[in-house]
Amino acid sequence: MASSRPHRGATRNDLSSRFNLDAREPDGDWLDAEEEVDGAPDAVRTTVTIEKSRTILTRNRSPDIPFDRSINPYRGCEHGCIYCFARPTHAYHDLSPGVDFETRLFAKPDAPTLLRAELSKRGYVCAPIAFGTNTDPYQPIETDWRITRGCIEVLAETDHPLTITTKSNRVLRDLDLLAPMAAKGLAAVMISVTSLDPKIAMTLEPRAPHPDKRLAAVKALSDAGIPTFVSISPIVPSITDYEMEAIIERAAEAGASAAFFIPVRLPHEVAPLFRAWLDTHFPERAGKVMATIQSLRGGRDNDPDFHTRMQGQGAWAELLRTRFRIATRKYGLEGKRIILRTDLFRPPAGDQGELF
Repeated sequence: MASSRPHRGATRNDLSSRFNLDAREPDGDWLDAEEEVDGAPDAVRTTVTIEKSRTILTRNRSPDIPFDRSINPYRGCEHGCIYCFARPTHAYHDLSPGVDFETRLFAKPDAPTLLRAELSKRGYVCAPIAFGTNTDPYQPIETDWRITRGCIEVLAETDHPLTITTKSNRVLRDLDLLAPMAAKGLAAVMISVTSLDPKIAMTLEPRAPHPDKRLAAVKALSDAGIPTFVSISPIVPSITDYEMEAIIERAAEAGASAAFFIPVRLPHEVAPLFRAWLDTHFPERAGKVMATIQSLRGGRDNDPDFHTRMQGQGAWAELLRTRFRIATRKYGLEGKRIILRTDLFRPPAGDQGELF
């Protein structure tokens, strides 16, 4: 049942068969107030469920990722990016990685308290904590829930380093916390810009902020002294790849420290969702897009292997890397890496506070 839903990324909501769960259709009674006024068909209201977690730090040992711990204040993401590699995680909750992923969200309001407990553990070793590794910490519901901000407050209090990846200018609401942390060498931000064309961006990422707002956030963060990087991720062949050089130029103009990119990844249920999205929005080039993606991924829709999954392989991947090197050298955005201090960390004060 492939059909376009206004303001949503996925065109379908069937459930993964990996866990032998039944197919699921969205409840037509769930309507956003805005969409109800507009009379939009098939509109689905965003709902938020409180998730009670026992821990908040997620550990990883992937050689492809430059951090070993992360925090995800939310499950699911209202931005609705069709390519999001986190979509399959919703299947673990008996929910669809399609429309459910972007409409049936989970929030973790206990995250700041759990984080404080983690940092207080005897033997805790400080290393940068990454936000935005799975779903966006500044998606629209952060405006009301403020869970990301609560976690940053704990890290600011303890002089603990952090990185943030987001495609939202809502990160500027926490500038009062991030700027002082950056002055101590404790904070860096990555802003994702996949396209400068608002029509393409709105189709790929229907509820994410306009590309101009993201670049304005890069400038505001940079002006505040916060190391800010631009992520051109993912690059989608025959849809956004032609914009690489233009995005790098705009990133440099905004004061970005450096840039990086990742070719589109289509793990598990993301591949059929992406194919359905192509058939709906770009039917005339769907075959070309998928053929190029498969050339990047060793003949498959997705390459799950370490070392190659983030870079791609083959002639097309090498062409991307060559173009990227030339453009970043031209605009002065090459080579700089995120280096944050860990020596300033001090555990949170106990229940009685710091007596000395």
